[in-house]
Amino acid sequence: MLRERVSEDIYVFTSELYAQVTAGLVLTEEGSIVVDTLPFPQESRQLRDFARRISRPNSIRYVINTHFHADHVYGNYLFPEAEIVAQRRTRHLLERWGKPALEEAKMHTPELAEVKIRLPGLLVENELTIRLGEKTFILTHYPGNSADGLGVYVVERKVLFAGDVMMSVPYIVNGDPRQLIHSLQKIRTLQLDALVQGHGPVLLKGEIPDKIALSITYLRTIERLAEQTVARNRPRSALRQIGIEACGIPNITLGGLAQSLHEANLMWLYDKKLQERKERERARANERAENVDTGAVSRGKEEPAPMAT
Repeated sequence: MLRERVSEDIYVFTSELYAQVTAGLVLTEEGSIVVDTLPFPQESRQLRDFARRISRPNSIRYVINTHFHADHVYGNYLFPEAEIVAQRRTRHLLERWGKPALEEAKMHTPELAEVKIRLPGLLVENELTIRLGEKTFILTHYPGNSADGLGVYVVERKVLFAGDVMMSVPYIVNGDPRQLIHSLQKIRTLQLDALVQGHGPVLLKGEIPDKIALSITYLRTIERLAEQTVARNRPRSALRQIGIEACGIPNITLGGLAQSLHEANLMWLYDKKLQERKERERARANERAENVDTGAVSRGKEEPAPMAT
């Protein structure tokens, strides 16, 4: 696992085992806050042990999960002294999907045998401010990559832990590209010296505006490509011919995972757009049928006979 010091009291940890997923540690005079806990116990323990060793009195006070995905929450159980904080939907999603997904994953990945799902207890709706020591943490709901995305803004250091709302390759499978664009536009209004992506390198002040703009352009491009492919009645496989570099992102991003993530985005968008078209066609067919029925009833009515005089 790689460790990087973003400021005198903020550290970022990047997994060497899974997709450059990140976690964070923020130190204060009254204890520390951990942001996300990595997927594999081997690295989660390294994060925990370093945090306990370097934290001031009261040790680790909070663990904040940026969303429910396994690679960000599986290490929660290793921090029993900390209160788990997340967006309100995170708890429901972990109960409904996280627990069965973990049991299935254990059958294929022995390294996860000891992992237990630890649910958040402090839940955020749209925004929550935590004051710890001399620092202010603003937790904001940023949906798009997932319905429960949560960003953690360290005000005094101008550092944002963005979770997967910011990745080297924007990822929207089971998400919503338009919500994600809206979240990115909100992030663009913050005064930032550093932005910690959910996957990939830390972005510094001068890089952040360009990366946000690139992500928004990419999302709009792939949505347009999926819409056009469906509208032209072309097969799903046609989208596989569109490389990620044609959409503005280098293929080497995230250690070569970029193209596979890109293809997953395109396939998911194609299915979504196709389903939306089918629903529109059904709605129009139902409307036509209702109009026909209404017309038949109207034509079947007889004019009343004139009264005899």
